[in-house]
Amino acid sequence: MVPREPRQPGGKPVMPPGWTLPPPLLLLLLPLVTAAPCSPQPNATRFVCTEPTLVTFPTGLPPTTVAISVEFTGLAVLLPTALAGLPHLLELHLSSNRLATLPEALLDPVPTLRVLDLTNNLLTHLPAGIFAPTSHLQHLVLRENRLQVLQPAWFLHLPRLEWLDLAANTLTEVPPGAFGPLHSLRNLDLSHNRLASLAPAALAGLRLLERLDLEGNGLGTLPPSTFTSTPNLSLLFLADNQLEVLPSGIFTPLSHLRVLDLARNRLRELELPPPAPPGPSLDLDISSNPWDCGCQLLALLGRVAPHLTATNSTLCHGPPRYQGQEVAAVLRDGDTGCDTKGDWPDP
Repeated sequence: MVPREPRQPGGKPVMPPGWTLPPPLLLLLLPLVTAAPCSPQPNATRFVCTEPTLVTFPTGLPPTTVAISVEFTGLAVLLPTALAGLPHLLELHLSSNRLATLPEALLDPVPTLRVLDLTNNLLTHLPAGIFAPTSHLQHLVLRENRLQVLQPAWFLHLPRLEWLDLAANTLTEVPPGAFGPLHSLRNLDLSHNRLASLAPAALAGLRLLERLDLEGNGLGTLPPSTFTSTPNLSLLFLADNQLEVLPSGIFTPLSHLRVLDLARNRLRELELPPPAPPGPSLDLDISSNPWDCGCQLLALLGRVAPHLTATNSTLCHGPPRYQGQEVAAVLRDGDTGCDTKGDWPDP
């Protein structure tokens, strides 16, 4: 039998003679007894809670709060009044919870909101007017949800939005002009959705856009006018699609292009406009495409060779004398590919 420790008549344990609790350990134990997890602090400006057992949005937050982070919890429901009494809120981080819906009036009390992060929830749709009260919003992150339909109404009142992340949803189309009101947008992430095509006016109105990510969709081609509305685009990611042919001149409007990722598509030919002096050098990734290593392509790749990425799996599909060879090896050999006599059969 395990001996019981001696107790006073009231049940309070009796310390062994001469034994005391070390002060540092006592200080560590006290908060565990006296403080509830995720308890708001009076007059605090920031509130952070990552308690997995949390299922109800905290109440009693002081009106001085400017940033809230409730992440990695069991939160599944938000009441329309969850943010009431927080007129100075600038940042709201609600990633990695279990939110499936949001009330349309949720953001009404926080017109000064600048950042909203809803990454990794269960959202299948959003109310049409949910962002209408937040005309000062600059960063909106909706990635890793289950959104199926992109509603143009979401963006009607966001003229200051600079960063929009819609990656890793199940979007199948971008309605023409959907992003038109986003005159300040600089970053748009549509990667890892289910876009099989883009409408010609899908990017209309995005004249300040600098970074566009379309990686990991099912794009087979792009309209010739895709980038006419985005002259400031400098970072373009098109990897992991099914691109077979790109329209002639499609990249001509992009005189500021610095990064172009075309890896893991089905491209055989490529056309790039010459950089406008003193234009930026282009970092180009052409890995894992079945290229036709003819005169035009080799000349183009030679121009960007110092900034070219072509993995060992990037092989020439033709002409016959290069077939099966690595593109990078052909470039290193210095052959221009322009003497193609006998390479291709006569028509």
